[in-house]
Amino acid sequence: MAAKEVDLFVVGAGSGGVRAARIAAQHGAKVMMAEEYRVGGTCVIRGCVPKKLFVYAGRFAHDLEDMAGFGWRVSEAEFDWLTLVANKDKEISRLEAIYRRNAEAAGVEVVSSRAVVTGPNSVRILSTGEEIRAKYILLATGAHPALGPDIPGCDLAITSNEAFSLTHFPDRILIQGAGYIAVEFAGLFRALGAEVTLVYRGDHILRGFDGDVRAHLETEMERAGIRLMAGRTLSSIETIPGGKRVVLSDGAAVEVDDVMLAIGRIPNTRNLGLGEVGVALDPVGAVVVDAHGRTSVPSIYAVGDITNRVNLTPVAIREGHAFADTVFGNKPWTVDHSLIATAVFSEPEIGTVGLTEEAARALGRPVDIYKTAFRPLKATLSGRETRTFMKLVVDVETDRVLGCHIMGDGASEMIQLAAVALGLKATKADFDRTVAVHPTSAEELVTLRTPTPSA
Repeated sequence: MAAKEVDLFVVGAGSGGVRAARIAAQHGAKVMMAEEYRVGGTCVIRGCVPKKLFVYAGRFAHDLEDMAGFGWRVSEAEFDWLTLVANKDKEISRLEAIYRRNAEAAGVEVVSSRAVVTGPNSVRILSTGEEIRAKYILLATGAHPALGPDIPGCDLAITSNEAFSLTHFPDRILIQGAGYIAVEFAGLFRALGAEVTLVYRGDHILRGFDGDVRAHLETEMERAGIRLMAGRTLSSIETIPGGKRVVLSDGAAVEVDDVMLAIGRIPNTRNLGLGEVGVALDPVGAVVVDAHGRTSVPSIYAVGDITNRVNLTPVAIREGHAFADTVFGNKPWTVDHSLIATAVFSEPEIGTVGLTEEAARALGRPVDIYKTAFRPLKATLSGRETRTFMKLVVDVETDRVLGCHIMGDGASEMIQLAAVALGLKATKADFDRTVAVHPTSAEELVTLRTPTPSA
């Protein structure tokens, strides 16, 4: 029997793969897409979306505390973890069905199976053994949580994959890591009432973020009662009556209910047949691609976290769209990775776009720094001890705003619009001539007038 032929075979039905498949099909391509787990990928199933839902749950706890300062009296409020998990599962299933339905409505054939690449233009569906011939192959399999060194008891730890479906609420949890996932889960578990210990190898959290932002979040986390243990790693984990005992690299021991590893993610490139076909990988196992997402094999492309460029869902979506337009739509374009806004849903949340102060100074050009920290209006009555932080990095010679960094309520919403301004190469004068919206936190961005003296 002759192998089935398609124009495009997509391996992985996450955000990037689904977008690429849909757009390619809309351009008239015959498309097949395989997914071994659930359609929607990490972001929809066990990443951004469930994480944000859990963050909302934690913020309701803050709201209940804050209400008293505004005259509200709420007695005997009770949180039920299993209700949150069940309702999250319903929403994720609904979103998964939408992703599948939209792909199929566009004409994409979705196959529930793992698939491996067997040649420059061939893929095998493992559940059936069927060989598919494809003019182009797109790799969009994402990444998975790193487990770190093989320490004694490492199998007792969970990752973000399991955290969303725990059958119990961890009253005491130790989280290892200092990136997005680690600080977000630390904040949400603490807000829901857990005792949280955050252990990380470096001196500070959120490597690569602006130094002031990192320091401010550490202060806020400690104020919230999160125990920060810098400069340490895990040496062993063992089960003890009533929980787990974790021994750290400095000999300290911590007793908790659960241990969560959030120490990075690894591209899903193993056992896909890539080495046999000649697809080049970098030292961490990511697929090496050019600006158009093309691999070392001209008929094979890759988008999203499997390439380990900018590992954010909206970036994967744009990369998938650019691939489909370029290869099937006769509308070539590439994704600009140089100016991408991002949010960290920590407590408080962070929004950032453009250069950090450290990166700007490393360019060798003079910069002015405008920053402020203040108690937000809501906290004046609620009594909550928290401070909003804002910072602009400005090129002295051109007056262009090179970076914008916000921490506080609504930071993720504000940074999306700030990204538009920075994308248009807005200057500090442009910010200054903008009339403030009062009373808001965002007005601080257009009322900062005096540069911070250099240290």
